[in-house]
Amino acid sequence: MSVAEAEFIRPLPESKAVPKLSSGQGKPVLTEPAWVRYLLTAIALLFIGLFIGLPLVIVFVEAFRRGWSTYLAALTMPDTVSAIRLTLQVTAITVVANLIFGLAAAWAIAKFEFRGKSILISLIDLPFSVSPVVVGLVFVLLLGRYGLLGPVVQDLNLQIIFPTPGIVLVTIFVTFPFVARELIPLMQEQGTAEEEAAISLGASGLSTFFRVTLPNVKWALLYGVLLSNARAVGEFGAVSVVSGHIRGETNTVPLHIEILYNEYQFAASFAVASLLALLGLLTLIAKTLLEHRLEGSSNEH
Repeated sequence: MSVAEAEFIRPLPESKAVPKLSSGQGKPVLTEPAWVRYLLTAIALLFIGLFIGLPLVIVFVEAFRRGWSTYLAALTMPDTVSAIRLTLQVTAITVVANLIFGLAAAWAIAKFEFRGKSILISLIDLPFSVSPVVVGLVFVLLLGRYGLLGPVVQDLNLQIIFPTPGIVLVTIFVTFPFVARELIPLMQEQGTAEEEAAISLGASGLSTFFRVTLPNVKWALLYGVLLSNARAVGEFGAVSVVSGHIRGETNTVPLHIEILYNEYQFAASFAVASLLALLGLLTLIAKTLLEHRLEGSSNEH
């Protein structure tokens, strides 16, 4: 080693050496005073309490204001039962459709390269940027009697807008992004190494999907299904446009609540609304549990 090289790598004097970090120096430094942190926390809690917590409390208080018997009578009304049944039917079809389409779209986007990929991603995000009322109006202009495809629908002797099929279509449209958008980032992060290894060992494409891909995304898939289910049950704007508003036939739970409230049946309307509020709380609990599972699965990978 030459003298110049030895001089270059010579350690710094003790006074100029870079100080070592203590064990506590790696923690984030809070520069804001304590009163600022407390004030911001109080503002956040006040906002949540006023705009989220208080409306929920009011819904349940008004629902039980006239007693348990009135509450049960409102839930067992024939029109209420019919609205609940229709909502469950539409939600079941919507969730299954989103499960299939969202999983297929996410798998194609994350695992393959093809022309039009960016267009497909934009189409998946489209329901987030379009008002549900506009969605309902578009389907009416497209599939209604005087719509663009109205003559074709009539020639096939089909009635899509105003009966249940129209409600299902618009609900699928507004809820489609939830499953796909939960799966795409996770699948992209995981890559294709495991699938390629399985195929190289002789596994078929279908077997690779069910034994490798699907188990790796199962919690994200359940999370997307949960969000899609919650949105489908509570969808109002798009359904209101394409529904015939026929009691006992084409009214979902949100539409039935509106009718009861407009008819000044406040106790009944809040009683039915409490079902949606309860579903929202259960969804929040399930969402929190699934988030913990998602964090655990991501740490394992």
